[in-house]
Formats: sequence, C-alpha cells, structure tokens
Amino acid sequence: MASGNSVRIALAGNPNCGKTTIFNNITGSKQHVGNYPGVTVEKKEGETTFNGQELLFIDLPGTYSLTARSMDELVARNVIINDEPDVIVNVLDASNLERNLYLAAQLIELERPMVVALNMADVAEEMGIKYDIRTLSARTGATVVNTVGRDNVGTQDLLEATVAVAQQGNVTPVKVSYGEILEPKIDELESEIKAAGTITYPLRWVAIKLLEKDPDVVGKIMRIDNTDAVIAKAEALRNELKDQVDLDVVFQEYRHRFALDVYNDMLIQGPTELETRSDKYDKILTHRIWGLPIFMFIMWLLFNFVNTLGAYPQDWLDQGFTALGEWCTTVIPKGQLQSLVVDGIIGGVGAVLSFLPLIVLLFLGISFLEATGYMARAAFVMDRVMRACGLHGKSFIPLLLGFGCSVPSVMGARILDNYKDRMVTIFVTPFMSCSARLPVYVLFAAAFFPPEMGGTVVAAIYFLGIIFAIIFAKIFRSFIFSGEADPFVMELPPYHMPTLKSVFMHMWERSVLYVKKAGTFILAASILVWFLIAYPQDVQYTQDYDAAREQVTQTYEAQDAAIFAQFGLAAEDQQEAINGIVDEMTAAKEEADAAAEKAEEDPVELDMAEGAPIPELFADIQKDHEQEMTAAWALYKNRVGMNEEIGVLDEMQASEKIEASYAAQFGKAIQPILAPLGFDWKLGVGLVAAMAAKEVLISTLGTIYAVGGDDTHQQPIVDYLQQDPNFTPLIAVALMVFVLVYPPCIAALAVIKRETNSWKWMTFMFVYENVLAWIAAFIVYQGGLLLGF
Repeated sequence: MASGNSVRIALAGNPNCGKTTIFNNITGSKQHVGNYPGVTVEKKEGETTFNGQELLFIDLPGTYSLTARSMDELVARNVIINDEPDVIVNVLDASNLERNLYLAAQLIELERPMVVALNMADVAEEMGIKYDIRTLSARTGATVVNTVGRDNVGTQDLLEATVAVAQQGNVTPVKVSYGEILEPKIDELESEIKAAGTITYPLRWVAIKLLEKDPDVVGKIMRIDNTDAVIAKAEALRNELKDQVDLDVVFQEYRHRFALDVYNDMLIQGPTELETRSDKYDKILTHRIWGLPIFMFIMWLLFNFVNTLGAYPQDWLDQGFTALGEWCTTVIPKGQLQSLVVDGIIGGVGAVLSFLPLIVLLFLGISFLEATGYMARAAFVMDRVMRACGLHGKSFIPLLLGFGCSVPSVMGARILDNYKDRMVTIFVTPFMSCSARLPVYVLFAAAFFPPEMGGTVVAAIYFLGIIFAIIFAKIFRSFIFSGEADPFVMELPPYHMPTLKSVFMHMWERSVLYVKKAGTFILAASILVWFLIAYPQDVQYTQDYDAAREQVTQTYEAQDAAIFAQFGLAAEDQQEAINGIVDEMTAAKEEADAAAEKAEEDPVELDMAEGAPIPELFADIQKDHEQEMTAAWALYKNRVGMNEEIGVLDEMQASEKIEASYAAQFGKAIQPILAPLGFDWKLGVGLVAAMAAKEVLISTLGTIYAVGGDDTHQQPIVDYLQQDPNFTPLIAVALMVFVLVYPPCIAALAVIKRETNSWKWMTFMFVYENVLAWIAAFIVYQGGLLLGF
C-alpha cells in the first residue's frame, strides 16, 4: 500500500524496450539524475501528479535478468528488494515478447504489486502479431496495459492502472514452477527460513536464490542474525541436488520454460511478416563487407558534427567569458580579488564550460543513434576489431571523440554497458591526442624541424598515442580488469524514428550533470592553480619596475614633445588633432590584427624603420588628413616604441614574479626528476600549469621567457626556443611524447572521478600516466643521446 500520499513506482524492463521513453513521457522535466550510492550505475527518478496522487518513478537500469551477473542487474534487484516500491511497472517489448517475459518471471518472484506495459504495440501489429492480454494478466498476476511509448499512446491508461494497483496493494499469487525435483527442496528451505524469523525478504525468492548460490543473496543472509542454520540447510540441499540436476542452469531453464508457456498461451497469431523493415536495413548496415565502412562514415559524420558545429557556440562562450572578464576588470578594483575572479574563476571555469557545446552535441548525436536502434548495430559491426585490442565494439565511439576533447570522450564511455569495458575505455581514452595538445605539437615541430617534416612529426605523435592505447587496453583487460570477456550477445532492436522529446531530454540531463559535477570540481582546482601562480606577493625584484616604466614614459613623452615642435604644432588643439589621428591609426591596426587572427593568419607587420613610408594600412586615414599625416605617423611610431618597451618591462616583471611563485618553487623542486628527460624547471612549471589545459603550456612558457607568447601568436616562442642552447630537437620530441602520455586536463580528471565514482581510480589514472610519461620521455631522450642525436 502506498505510504502517505506518495506512490513509489519502479520501472523495469529489458534494454531497448522503450522503458526510458515511457519514463520521459510521464515525468517530463521533473527528473533527478545521479548515481546509486557506491556504484557507477546511473540513478534516474522522476515525479508527476495524476488525479491528485503524487507519483515517484524510479527508472531502473535496463536488464535482461536479475541474476546479479552485472552491476545493473544487482542494482535493479536491490532497489526492488531493499526499497520496496509500491508498484513495479514491467515494460515489455510486444514485438519480442518471448524474450522479455524471462525478466517478468523473475519480477513475479519478488512478490511486489505489478503492472505490465505491453509497449511497442504498433510494431507488433505491423508484424501481424496478435495477443490475448487477459491471458497475460492471468498468467503473471499483473494488470496489463497496451502502450506505444514513442507516440505517447496509452500513458494515461498506464497511470490509471498503476495508481489503482498501488491503492489495492495486493499481490496476486503466481508461482514459477521449478519441477518435481526442485519444488520440494524449495519448500523445505523456505520452511527453514521462516523458522529463523529474522529474514524479511520474500521467503520463496530467498530459498531459490540460496539454492542458486547467488553470491549477493548469500552475503545478505549471512549478515542477518540467526541464519547459520539457513545457510547450512541450503548447502546441504545443494549437495543433495547436484547429482540430480545441473544447478548452474536448471533455474534459468525453468524460467525460460515459464516465459515460453506464457507466450504460447497468450499468442493468438504469430508474425506474418517474416522479413521486417529492420531486417532489410540490416542486410546493408550490418553487411560483413560494407557494414564497417558505413559505420566509419557515420562516426566520421558524428565526429565532424560535434567538433565543427560545436566550435561556433564554443567560440561564443569563449568570447562571452572574455567579455565578462573584461567587464569585471572595470568594476572590481585592481588587485588580488580582481585577479582571483578574472584569472582564476572566470578563466578556469569559463574554459571548462566552453566544452559544454561539445558535451551537448555529443549526447545529442549518441542519443539519436541509440534511439533509432543503430548503436546496437555499430557495436555488432565493430566488436571483432575492438575485441582484438581488448576493447568492446562500442569503445570505438568515445575513442574517436577523444581526438576532439577528452571530456566528452570519457563521458561517451557511458554507452558501454559492461563495467570492465567502460573502465578500460576510460583509462586509454587520454592517449587519443585531444585538440588542446595540437598547439603544443605544432609549436615544437615548427621550432625544431623543417616545415616539410612538421606534419609528419605531428602525425607520428598521434599514431604513437593509438599504439599506446592498444597496448594498455590489452594490459588492463588482462591484469586489472581481468576475466573472460563477456560474450557478445546483443539484441538488435527494430529501427524507428526517435521522438525529439526523448532525445533532447537524454542530452539535457547529461549536460546539466556535467555542469553541476565537473564544474564545481574545476572551480576549486582553478582557484588552486591561480593561487600557486599568484603567490607569494612579496617578491624581491631585480629592479624597481615601476620606476623603470616611469623613466620610459618620461623619455617617450619628451620625444612626443620634440615631434610636435619639429612640425610646429605648439597649440593644444593642434596636438589634440594629431593625437586623434594616432588613435584612428591604432584602431585600424587592432582591427587588421583581429581580422588576421580570425583568418588564422599572422598579425599585420608594419615597417617602422627610419624613413619608412606611411603603410598602406593607413591609406584611408591619410586621405582624410593629408597635411597632418607625416606628423601623426612619427608620433604613432614613437607611441608604439614606448608601448613595446613598457611591454618588455611588464613581461620581465611577470617572468620574475612567476619564477618566485609557489608553482615555480614546485617546478624547481621536481627538476631533479625531470632532468633525466632533458627538462629544466621552466618546463616543469609549464607542465604543472598545463594540467588546467594542455595549451596553457605555451602561454606559461611565454610568460616565463618574457616574450609574450601564447597558443595563438607562437612565433616569439619559436624564436626563443631556437636560440636557447639548452633546448634541442631531441628534448622537443621527448616533451611532445610526455605531453601525449601524461594525465589529461583537470576537466577530464574531474569527469573521470564522476564517471568512475571513485577518487581511487582518478588517482590511479593520474599516477600511472605520469609514471608512463616519464618512462616514455626517458627512453626517447636517453635513447636519442646514445644514438648521437
């Protein structure tokens, strides 16, 4: 009976039976998504009100059985047994009913009030199948309702039946018979359980599970007081039975027999359409020759869809956070608070949230493919190739997306049902070089290799990452997540056009989860990185930079005055007019640089040597100010010179400040560890800072070297690296290998923590990739020295 005014309903069913579509139809946006305590299985709950009755729906993981062979099965079973929902709604696929009834047989044994939603009735009708639902109701003891979840048909009838069953609270007694040999033993053990008086689970179900020697149930019963006799009795009965029946399969056989009997009793007319539309499509999409190329093409489309289309909103978010940071600098006084907000919080969290468009589009595409029924075919097509690498067929999808970004790649591993396959995929995903690593590869390839070799070097690093992924997938599957690979048994559901509501809700819930979980972790990490770089504040500089800047300003102001005097511009209004022209020239240069950056070209270079003519860039301004332009050009060059000298001082001060920071102290502390790789403390600081995002390595080096480099304007860093006697092509290769292998960014680590639901596994990822990166870079560097490079 429902407690209070709230009815708790568990939705159970096989994968691809339409259960989640029905859940979305009923609960709409009133859903809560998380993980079950202690496990990585997703927990979904949703609320609705029907005829004044509050209903809480729990969408159980899709399972084929409740024998606890997988975490999904165990969670589904434990929710029903431990949480005791008021009603179980068992969603059955009407087009594949015989197989679905196997789960129904197990749900019956849990002795909870049950409603059967005979879903996909339209597909069954299209196949020519006809059922007698009254017979199904009688054989299962459940109220049966026809539904078509995709079209939201039968939802109201299902709610009415569910509320009615909850109010009645009765369980119609139905038994799954286990034959003449097993039934007496079940009754005997049930009596022993009843005599113990301490077990509150359904007694017949417990007896069956103890005879099956279900490890989870055995463990549960052993932890209950006064059950030693029950455990001993179960073991004695198993010994009696082992010579008469095969206890490993006999219970499953009787459940299958029950499902078949129910199916045959209720079947009025079998399928008349022997080859369905899905069968016709599968002749092409799962063809042993064409299936793989078609799948590769579809994944190529998805990959480009995510990265190409996602680039636009990602850029908008970047611009938005940049604008927000600029606005904050105008309203927050200059100082540590401004730096914390702008550089730490907005810079760090903004970078993470810029991944959101990729997350949204990734799950939009995956949700669509799953809902159409194609994803099951994709796993079938890719399984043989991926299994040779120790991975599951579905692993190909998140690994492919890893070349764009590790964050959606790790989250994409959720499409893998098996825990071990999912974990192995997560652990090798970072070997796929994400787009953030590309600027690092390009920088060092450009600095130390001829232009014609740069592309080959970068491609070789990408290929090396794939080799690492294959090797370590085999290692992890053999040692850490060992055991026989699960047989590739997968239902191929019928193709159908998914509902927009279902696809978008699937996409929305994961996007919100990403913002809530990863975002909060990143906020703390970004503040920590900012603190390590910004402190300590009491730095002892090699010179008084404020006085030096003042001296530069005074010198150039004197030169401004000399220029005004040279051209006879003594009046204040004349000088203001020239200053206005200089402002126009400055704006024109900034606009040209912005256009070059957008076109991914180098900034506009101006010849400002003595006697150089006025650049063509300022031709329009010159037309409007013909007489004043010579004076304005001279003043413009003087202002540029002043800004450059002040900029050099700013960069020198920033370099000294960061060298005295806690981050630099840490870099120097780990320098002995990095020395065998050829890395100095500056690279140590850069690698630590690049944990926020790999391209940060470039901007960090630019700050340290005081040459103003970043991941967009790289040429100054290239010049410096080429002139640095302590940097060689061999060190560059070792560094690229290290960046390839060492742990992904903080965002990816946060998502790994979220997806594994374990600090242990995130720490393991962090440690093993750092160790492996060191070993790989050591082999490259020391091996190169031995070979004379």
